[in-house]
Amino acid sequence: MITVKCTIDAPIEQVWKLWTIPEHITKWNNASDDWHTPYAENDLQVGGKFKSTMASKDGTMSFDFEGEYTQVENHSLIEYKIVDGRKVDVYFVGLENGVEIIESFEPETVNPEEMQREGWQAILNNFKKYAEDLCT
Repeated sequence: MITVKCTIDAPIEQVWKLWTIPEHITKWNNASDDWHTPYAENDLQVGGKFKSTMASKDGTMSFDFEGEYTQVENHSLIEYKIVDGRKVDVYFVGLENGVEIIESFEPETVNPEEMQREGWQAILNNFKKYAEDLCT
């Protein structure tokens, strides 16, 4: 498993909402400024499915990131399997001054693990900026 994390200066209820509602997902779910997420859907319940279309802003590349939820504990834990079978766990830990998000995922075999870690961390950092900009 590869783990990325960050601490967000915002209430856990807000962080959860911004992480899970599609109209917010489309605003933060990218690893770099030349990519974006033009589409997201999310049925946040055990057995529910999610899908986000990630695309280069120049229109030359895109892919769907999708899967199914295996466990959901409100304001605490989201577990899912990506369509290729890899497992992802996302913990939301309430702190005195915010929330720590700890995201662990099984790496794929095409790209180097460090590249995957950097990409997922960049998306998480983007989320942190988005959430803190809205909540402070």
